[in-house]
Amino acid sequence: MAWNEWNQVKAAAVARQSARTELNGAPSAPGDPGTLVSDRPAWSRAGHGVGSLRTDLAKGLGQLAGGQEGLGPGEDAGCLTAATQKDVYGSWEKYLRKVSERCGKLADVLERAGRDELRTEEAIKAEIARMKAAYADTPADGRGK
Repeated sequence: MAWNEWNQVKAAAVARQSARTELNGAPSAPGDPGTLVSDRPAWSRAGHGVGSLRTDLAKGLGQLAGGQEGLGPGEDAGCLTAATQKDVYGSWEKYLRKVSERCGKLADVLERAGRDELRTEEAIKAEIARMKAAYADTPADGRGK
């Protein structure tokens, strides 16, 4: 299939799609004003799902730590690669712990939204903005924070 044909196929597929977003697989009703009613269980499920990522991260941290066994003290052993590897391990351990912490905070926000503790869209946005400020990613320049 030529590139132009592929672009035509994609354009045709997009043209067939409804202009309205379908949430949770439910088609929008014609003339629907577009209002969205919050689904409390969906917020709670989302919070639980994000929170469960912490379990996987903990397993990953355990495996990462297990991979350090037998490396020795690093530079003191006369092996520069072991010292470098130890530094890389420390960096990844710190990063994964921060990701786990971020998942915990986001899970809390989502679950609170599901329990109606955060009642407005503005309150939810404010909580997420606070999280973004607290967990801002480092620039991609290799120097970290």
